[in-house]
Amino acid sequence: MTEHTGPAIQSARQRVTQKTKAPVWALLFESIVRGVTGAVILVLFFLMGTILFRGGGQITPEFLLQAPRDGMTAGGIFPAIMGTFFVVLFMIIMALPLGVFGAVYMVEYSKGGLMSRIIRAAVNNLAGVPSIVFGLFGLGFFVLFVGRNLDYHIYGVPRTAEEVRQIQAELAPLRAEAQDEAMALADEQDIVDPAEREAFIEQYVEEQMPAVSRTVFGQGAMFWAAATLAILVLPFVIVATEEALRAVPPSTREAAYGLGATRWQVIATVVLPQAKPGILTGAILAVARGAGELAPILFVGVTFFTPGLPLTEPINLGLFSIPVVNPFEEFMHLNYHIYTMATQHHDPIGTRGIQFGTTLVLVALTFVMNLMAIMLRRRYSRKG
Repeated sequence: MTEHTGPAIQSARQRVTQKTKAPVWALLFESIVRGVTGAVILVLFFLMGTILFRGGGQITPEFLLQAPRDGMTAGGIFPAIMGTFFVVLFMIIMALPLGVFGAVYMVEYSKGGLMSRIIRAAVNNLAGVPSIVFGLFGLGFFVLFVGRNLDYHIYGVPRTAEEVRQIQAELAPLRAEAQDEAMALADEQDIVDPAEREAFIEQYVEEQMPAVSRTVFGQGAMFWAAATLAILVLPFVIVATEEALRAVPPSTREAAYGLGATRWQVIATVVLPQAKPGILTGAILAVARGAGELAPILFVGVTFFTPGLPLTEPINLGLFSIPVVNPFEEFMHLNYHIYTMATQHHDPIGTRGIQFGTTLVLVALTFVMNLMAIMLRRRYSRKG
Protein backbone atom coordinates (compact mmCIF):
# COMPACT_ATOMS: atom_id res chain seq x y z
CA MET A 1 0.00 0.00 0.00
CA THR A 2 1.53 3.32 -1.14
CA GLU A 3 1.17 6.75 0.41
CA HIS A 4 -1.53 7.65 -2.15
CA THR A 5 -3.71 4.52 -1.97
CA GLY A 6 -4.00 4.55 1.84
CA PRO A 7 -5.91 7.86 2.12
CA ALA A 8 -8.07 6.89 -0.87
CA ILE A 9 -9.19 3.65 0.77
CA GLN A 10 -9.89 5.44 4.04
CA SER A 11 -11.99 8.06 2.22
CA ALA A 12 -13.99 5.35 0.43
CA ARG A 13 -14.70 3.60 3.75
CA GLN A 14 -15.99 6.82 5.26
CA ARG A 15 -18.33 7.47 2.31
CA VAL A 16 -19.71 3.92 2.43
CA THR A 17 -20.21 4.14 6.18
CA GLN A 18 -22.07 7.42 5.90
CA LYS A 19 -24.38 6.23 3.11
CA THR A 20 -25.08 2.72 4.38
CA LYS A 21 -27.21 2.21 7.45
CA ALA A 22 -26.75 -0.98 9.44
CA PRO A 23 -29.89 -3.12 9.84
CA VAL A 24 -31.64 -3.17 13.17
CA TRP A 25 -30.70 -6.77 13.93
CA ALA A 26 -27.02 -5.94 13.39
CA LEU A 27 -27.22 -3.03 15.84
CA LEU A 28 -29.05 -5.25 18.31
CA PHE A 29 -26.43 -7.99 18.00
CA GLU A 30 -23.63 -5.47 18.47
CA SER A 31 -25.33 -4.10 21.58
CA ILE A 32 -25.73 -7.59 23.04
CA VAL A 33 -22.07 -8.41 22.38
CA ARG A 34 -20.93 -5.16 23.98
CA GLY A 35 -23.23 -5.71 26.96
CA VAL A 36 -22.06 -9.29 27.56
CA THR A 37 -18.42 -8.23 27.26
CA GLY A 38 -18.96 -5.41 29.72
CA ALA A 39 -20.76 -7.74 32.15
CA VAL A 40 -17.91 -10.25 32.04
CA ILE A 41 -15.38 -7.50 32.71
CA LEU A 42 -17.48 -6.17 35.62
CA VAL A 43 -17.74 -9.67 37.14
CA LEU A 44 -13.98 -10.11 36.79
CA PHE A 45 -13.25 -6.77 38.45
CA PHE A 46 -15.76 -7.56 41.21
CA LEU A 47 -14.15 -10.92 41.96
CA MET A 48 -10.62 -9.56 41.90
CA GLY A 49 -11.63 -6.53 43.94
CA THR A 50 -13.29 -8.71 46.58
CA ILE A 51 -10.28 -11.03 46.80
CA LEU A 52 -7.89 -8.08 47.02
CA PHE A 53 -10.00 -6.19 49.58
CA ARG A 54 -10.62 -9.14 51.91
CA GLY A 55 -7.30 -10.92 51.42
CA GLY A 56 -4.87 -8.02 51.06
CA GLY A 57 -4.71 -7.36 54.80
CA GLN A 58 -3.70 -10.97 55.40
CA ILE A 59 -0.54 -10.72 53.29
CA THR A 60 2.39 -10.32 55.67
CA PRO A 61 5.94 -11.73 55.71
CA GLU A 62 4.83 -14.19 58.39
CA PHE A 63 1.89 -15.35 56.26
CA LEU A 64 4.10 -15.92 53.23
CA LEU A 65 7.22 -17.39 54.85
CA GLN A 66 6.05 -19.53 57.77
CA ALA A 67 4.29 -22.86 58.15
CA PRO A 68 0.76 -23.00 59.59
CA ARG A 69 0.31 -23.64 63.30
CA ASP A 70 -2.30 -23.55 66.07
CA GLY A 71 -4.86 -25.54 64.11
CA MET A 72 -4.18 -23.63 60.88
CA THR A 73 -5.36 -20.37 62.51
CA ALA A 74 -1.87 -18.84 62.83
CA GLY A 75 1.41 -18.90 60.99
CA GLY A 76 1.49 -18.90 57.21
CA ILE A 77 1.13 -20.90 54.02
CA PHE A 78 4.73 -21.23 52.85
CA PRO A 79 4.61 -25.06 52.42
CA ALA A 80 1.45 -24.69 50.30
CA ILE A 81 3.08 -22.00 48.13
CA MET A 82 6.15 -24.11 47.48
CA GLY A 83 4.08 -27.24 46.90
CA THR A 84 1.95 -25.46 44.30
CA PHE A 85 4.98 -23.98 42.57
CA PHE A 86 6.91 -27.23 42.29
CA VAL A 87 3.88 -29.27 41.20
CA VAL A 88 3.25 -26.80 38.36
CA LEU A 89 6.97 -26.73 37.52
CA PHE A 90 7.20 -30.54 37.33
CA MET A 91 3.96 -30.60 35.34
CA ILE A 92 5.38 -28.26 32.68
CA ILE A 93 8.67 -30.20 32.55
CA MET A 94 6.72 -33.37 31.78
CA ALA A 95 3.89 -32.01 29.62
CA LEU A 96 5.79 -29.60 27.37
CA PRO A 97 8.20 -32.11 25.74
CA LEU A 98 5.45 -34.69 25.28
CA GLY A 99 3.08 -32.13 23.77
CA VAL A 100 5.72 -30.68 21.46
CA PHE A 101 6.87 -34.10 20.23
CA GLY A 102 3.28 -35.17 19.65
CA ALA A 103 2.50 -32.02 17.67
CA VAL A 104 5.70 -32.36 15.62
CA TYR A 105 4.71 -35.91 14.70
CA MET A 106 1.19 -34.82 13.74
CA VAL A 107 2.34 -31.92 11.56
CA GLU A 108 5.70 -32.98 10.17
CA TYR A 109 5.66 -36.79 10.03
CA SER A 110 2.09 -38.01 9.98
CA LYS A 111 0.48 -38.58 6.58
CA GLY A 112 -3.09 -38.50 7.84
CA GLY A 113 -3.35 -42.26 8.25
CA LEU A 114 -4.88 -44.43 10.96
CA MET A 115 -2.30 -43.50 13.60
CA SER A 116 -2.94 -39.82 13.01
CA ARG A 117 -6.68 -40.27 13.44
CA ILE A 118 -6.16 -42.28 16.63
CA ILE A 119 -3.94 -39.58 18.13
CA ARG A 120 -6.41 -36.88 17.10
CA ALA A 121 -9.30 -38.76 18.71
CA ALA A 122 -7.25 -39.33 21.87
CA VAL A 123 -6.38 -35.62 22.15
CA ASN A 124 -10.01 -34.59 21.64
CA ASN A 125 -11.22 -37.10 24.22
CA LEU A 126 -8.61 -36.02 26.77
CA ALA A 127 -9.75 -32.42 26.42
CA GLY A 128 -13.32 -33.42 27.32
CA VAL A 129 -12.67 -35.77 30.24
CA PRO A 130 -13.75 -34.40 33.68
CA SER A 131 -10.81 -33.50 35.87
CA ILE A 132 -11.85 -35.85 38.69
CA VAL A 133 -11.40 -38.78 36.29
CA PHE A 134 -7.76 -37.77 35.85
CA GLY A 135 -7.37 -37.94 39.62
CA LEU A 136 -8.73 -41.49 39.75
CA PHE A 137 -6.52 -42.45 36.82
CA GLY A 138 -3.46 -40.99 38.57
CA LEU A 139 -4.26 -42.98 41.70
CA GLY A 140 -4.85 -46.24 39.84
CA PHE A 141 -2.05 -46.05 37.31
CA PHE A 142 0.77 -43.98 38.79
CA VAL A 143 0.41 -44.80 42.50
CA LEU A 144 -1.08 -48.29 42.65
CA PHE A 145 0.39 -49.76 39.46
CA VAL A 146 3.66 -47.98 38.63
CA GLY A 147 4.59 -46.96 42.18
CA ARG A 148 3.82 -50.25 43.88
CA ASN A 149 5.60 -52.27 41.21
CA LEU A 150 8.68 -50.08 41.59
CA ASP A 151 8.60 -50.61 45.36
CA TYR A 152 8.21 -54.35 44.88
CA HIS A 153 11.09 -54.77 42.44
CA ILE A 154 13.46 -52.30 44.15
CA TYR A 155 12.69 -52.60 47.87
CA GLY A 156 10.70 -55.83 48.08
CA VAL A 157 7.53 -54.17 49.38
CA PRO A 158 4.54 -56.54 48.91
CA ARG A 159 1.90 -55.38 46.44
CA THR A 160 -1.06 -57.59 47.30
CA ALA A 161 -2.55 -59.35 50.32
CA GLU A 162 -1.30 -62.68 48.93
CA GLU A 163 2.28 -61.40 48.83
CA VAL A 164 1.90 -60.10 52.42
CA ARG A 165 0.74 -63.55 53.59
CA GLN A 166 3.64 -65.16 51.74
CA ILE A 167 6.18 -62.92 53.48
CA GLN A 168 4.53 -63.55 56.84
CA ALA A 169 4.75 -67.29 56.23
CA GLU A 170 8.45 -66.99 55.41
CA LEU A 171 9.07 -64.98 58.59
CA ALA A 172 6.99 -67.24 60.85
CA PRO A 173 9.92 -69.56 61.85
CA LEU A 174 12.08 -66.54 62.70
CA ARG A 175 9.29 -65.02 64.78
CA ALA A 176 8.74 -68.30 66.67
CA GLU A 177 12.47 -68.60 67.37
CA ALA A 178 12.62 -65.00 68.60
CA GLN A 179 9.64 -65.62 70.89
CA ASP A 180 11.36 -68.65 72.43
CA GLU A 181 14.51 -66.63 73.05
CA ALA A 182 12.47 -63.80 74.56
CA MET A 183 10.66 -66.17 76.93
CA ALA A 184 13.99 -67.68 78.03
CA LEU A 185 15.41 -64.21 78.70
CA ALA A 186 12.29 -63.25 80.63
CA ASP A 187 12.71 -66.33 82.81
CA GLU A 188 16.39 -65.50 83.42
CA GLN A 189 15.47 -61.93 84.43
CA ASP A 190 12.59 -63.14 86.67
CA ILE A 191 9.94 -61.12 84.81
CA VAL A 192 6.74 -62.63 86.22
CA ASP A 193 4.22 -59.81 85.82
CA PRO A 194 2.02 -60.83 82.83
CA ALA A 195 1.75 -57.35 81.28
CA GLU A 196 5.45 -56.61 81.74
CA ARG A 197 6.42 -60.03 80.42
CA GLU A 198 4.24 -59.66 77.32
CA ALA A 199 5.66 -56.21 76.59
CA PHE A 200 9.22 -57.47 77.00
CA ILE A 201 8.63 -60.42 74.64
CA GLU A 202 6.92 -58.24 72.02
CA GLN A 203 9.73 -55.66 72.08
CA TYR A 204 12.43 -58.32 71.82
CA VAL A 205 10.68 -60.03 68.87
CA GLU A 206 10.31 -56.75 67.01
CA GLU A 207 14.00 -55.99 67.51
CA GLN A 208 15.03 -59.39 66.17
CA MET A 209 12.77 -59.39 63.11
CA PRO A 210 14.06 -57.96 59.79
CA ALA A 211 13.17 -54.35 59.13
CA VAL A 212 10.02 -53.88 57.07
CA SER A 213 10.66 -52.18 53.72
CA ARG A 214 9.26 -48.66 53.57
CA THR A 215 6.96 -47.62 50.75
CA VAL A 216 8.69 -45.03 48.58
CA PHE A 217 6.95 -44.86 45.21
CA GLY A 218 3.65 -46.59 45.96
CA GLN A 219 2.11 -43.66 47.81
CA GLY A 220 0.74 -40.26 46.92
CA ALA A 221 3.54 -37.87 46.04
CA MET A 222 4.30 -34.59 44.31
CA PHE A 223 5.72 -36.38 41.27
CA TRP A 224 2.56 -38.42 40.68
CA ALA A 225 0.41 -35.31 41.11
CA ALA A 226 2.50 -33.47 38.52
CA ALA A 227 2.29 -36.44 36.13
CA THR A 228 -1.50 -36.50 36.50
CA LEU A 229 -1.74 -32.77 35.78
CA ALA A 230 0.63 -33.19 32.81
CA ILE A 231 -1.85 -35.57 31.18
CA LEU A 232 -4.65 -33.12 31.97
CA VAL A 233 -2.97 -30.18 30.19
CA LEU A 234 -1.43 -32.23 27.37
CA PRO A 235 -4.22 -31.41 24.85
CA PHE A 236 -3.66 -27.66 25.35
CA VAL A 237 0.05 -27.99 24.62
CA ILE A 238 -0.49 -30.23 21.58
CA VAL A 239 -3.15 -28.02 19.97
CA ALA A 240 -1.23 -24.79 20.56
CA THR A 241 2.00 -26.32 19.22
CA GLU A 242 0.21 -27.70 16.16
CA GLU A 243 -1.17 -24.29 15.29
CA ALA A 244 2.26 -22.73 15.75
CA LEU A 245 3.91 -25.32 13.50
CA ARG A 246 1.28 -24.94 10.78
CA ALA A 247 1.77 -21.16 10.87
CA VAL A 248 5.39 -21.52 9.72
CA PRO A 249 5.38 -20.73 5.95
CA PRO A 250 5.94 -23.76 3.68
CA SER A 251 8.42 -21.68 1.69
CA THR A 252 10.72 -21.66 4.71
CA ARG A 253 10.78 -25.43 4.82
CA GLU A 254 11.28 -25.66 1.06
CA ALA A 255 14.23 -23.27 1.21
CA ALA A 256 15.88 -25.36 3.91
CA TYR A 257 15.30 -28.56 1.95
CA GLY A 258 16.77 -26.84 -1.11
CA LEU A 259 19.98 -26.24 0.82
CA GLY A 260 20.29 -29.97 1.48
CA ALA A 261 19.01 -30.10 5.07
CA THR A 262 17.42 -33.29 6.37
CA ARG A 263 13.89 -33.36 7.75
CA TRP A 264 15.08 -33.29 11.37
CA GLN A 265 17.49 -30.44 10.64
CA VAL A 266 14.63 -28.46 9.10
CA ILE A 267 12.43 -29.11 12.13
CA ALA A 268 15.12 -28.41 14.73
CA THR A 269 16.76 -25.35 13.16
CA VAL A 270 13.98 -23.76 11.11
CA VAL A 271 10.47 -24.80 12.17
CA LEU A 272 10.73 -25.06 15.97
CA PRO A 273 12.58 -21.74 16.48
CA GLN A 274 9.87 -19.92 14.51
CA ALA A 275 7.14 -21.77 16.42
CA LYS A 276 8.50 -20.97 19.90
CA PRO A 277 6.01 -18.14 20.61
CA GLY A 278 3.09 -20.47 19.87
CA ILE A 279 4.63 -23.26 21.94
CA LEU A 280 4.98 -20.89 24.88
CA THR A 281 1.34 -19.93 24.41
CA GLY A 282 0.48 -23.57 25.02
CA ALA A 283 2.70 -23.51 28.12
CA ILE A 284 0.82 -20.45 29.40
CA LEU A 285 -2.52 -22.19 28.96
CA ALA A 286 -1.14 -25.28 30.69
CA VAL A 287 0.12 -23.27 33.67
CA ALA A 288 -3.21 -21.48 34.05
CA ARG A 289 -5.15 -24.75 33.90
CA GLY A 290 -2.80 -26.82 36.04
CA ALA A 291 -2.39 -24.26 38.82
CA GLY A 292 -6.15 -23.90 39.22
CA GLU A 293 -7.05 -27.60 39.35
CA LEU A 294 -7.76 -29.43 42.59
CA ALA A 295 -9.71 -32.56 41.67
CA PRO A 296 -6.84 -34.33 39.82
CA ILE A 297 -4.53 -34.14 42.84
CA LEU A 298 -7.01 -35.06 45.58
CA PHE A 299 -5.99 -38.73 45.57
CA VAL A 300 -2.31 -38.51 44.64
CA GLY A 301 -0.46 -36.90 47.51
CA VAL A 302 -1.94 -33.58 48.58
CA THR A 303 -2.37 -33.21 52.35
CA PHE A 304 -4.11 -30.77 54.65
CA PHE A 305 -1.12 -30.17 56.91
CA THR A 306 2.57 -30.77 56.28
CA PRO A 307 4.59 -28.39 58.45
CA GLY A 308 7.85 -28.87 56.57
CA LEU A 309 8.86 -28.87 52.95
CA PRO A 310 9.38 -32.19 51.11
CA LEU A 311 13.18 -31.99 51.00
CA THR A 312 15.97 -34.55 50.64
CA GLU A 313 19.50 -34.29 51.94
CA PRO A 314 20.99 -30.96 50.78
CA ILE A 315 23.81 -30.82 48.25
CA ASN A 316 26.96 -29.68 50.06
CA LEU A 317 28.99 -27.20 47.99
CA GLY A 318 31.56 -26.38 50.64
CA LEU A 319 30.69 -22.84 51.71
CA PHE A 320 26.97 -23.48 51.53
CA SER A 321 24.48 -26.23 50.79
CA ILE A 322 21.51 -26.32 48.44
CA PRO A 323 18.27 -27.98 49.59
CA VAL A 324 16.74 -30.37 47.06
CA VAL A 325 13.02 -31.00 46.73
CA ASN A 326 11.99 -34.62 47.15
CA PRO A 327 9.29 -35.24 44.50
CA PHE A 328 8.20 -38.51 46.13
CA GLU A 329 6.82 -36.98 49.31
CA GLU A 330 3.35 -35.70 50.15
CA PHE A 331 2.82 -31.96 49.84
CA MET A 332 0.51 -29.06 50.61
CA HIS A 333 -1.27 -27.13 47.85
CA LEU A 334 -2.95 -23.73 47.83
CA ASN A 335 -6.13 -25.05 46.21
CA TYR A 336 -6.53 -27.81 48.76
CA HIS A 337 -5.69 -25.42 51.58
CA ILE A 338 -8.53 -23.11 50.50
CA TYR A 339 -10.92 -26.05 50.16
CA THR A 340 -10.18 -27.54 53.56
CA MET A 341 -10.23 -24.19 55.35
CA ALA A 342 -13.64 -23.43 53.85
CA THR A 343 -15.27 -26.85 54.30
CA GLN A 344 -13.34 -29.00 56.81
CA HIS A 345 -12.10 -26.51 59.40
CA HIS A 346 -13.94 -26.32 62.73
CA ASP A 347 -14.34 -22.53 62.29
CA PRO A 348 -14.76 -21.78 58.57
CA ILE A 349 -16.29 -18.35 59.25
CA GLY A 350 -13.46 -17.25 61.52
CA THR A 351 -10.83 -18.23 58.97
CA ARG A 352 -12.32 -16.27 56.05
CA GLY A 353 -9.34 -13.91 56.11
CA ILE A 354 -6.93 -16.82 55.67
CA GLN A 355 -9.10 -18.21 52.86
CA PHE A 356 -9.11 -14.94 50.94
CA GLY A 357 -5.42 -14.37 51.62
CA THR A 358 -4.57 -17.83 50.28
CA THR A 359 -6.77 -17.18 47.23
CA LEU A 360 -4.95 -13.92 46.57
CA VAL A 361 -1.58 -15.67 46.80
CA LEU A 362 -2.77 -18.39 44.40
CA VAL A 363 -3.97 -15.80 41.86
CA ALA A 364 -0.71 -13.86 42.20
CA LEU A 365 1.41 -17.00 41.84
CA THR A 366 -0.49 -18.04 38.70
CA PHE A 367 -0.14 -14.51 37.32
CA VAL A 368 3.62 -14.48 37.95
CA MET A 369 4.15 -17.84 36.25
CA ASN A 370 2.03 -16.75 33.29
CA LEU A 371 3.92 -13.46 33.12
CA MET A 372 7.23 -15.30 32.93
CA ALA A 373 5.94 -17.39 30.02
CA ILE A 374 4.55 -14.29 28.27
CA MET A 375 7.90 -12.49 28.59
CA LEU A 376 9.68 -15.51 27.08
CA ARG A 377 7.16 -15.59 24.25
CA ARG A 378 7.66 -11.90 23.49
CA ARG A 379 11.41 -12.35 23.57
CA TYR A 380 11.31 -15.17 21.03
CA SER A 381 8.77 -13.26 18.92
CA ARG A 382 11.18 -10.35 18.63
CA LYS A 383 14.03 -12.66 17.71
CA GLY A 384 11.85 -14.26 15.07
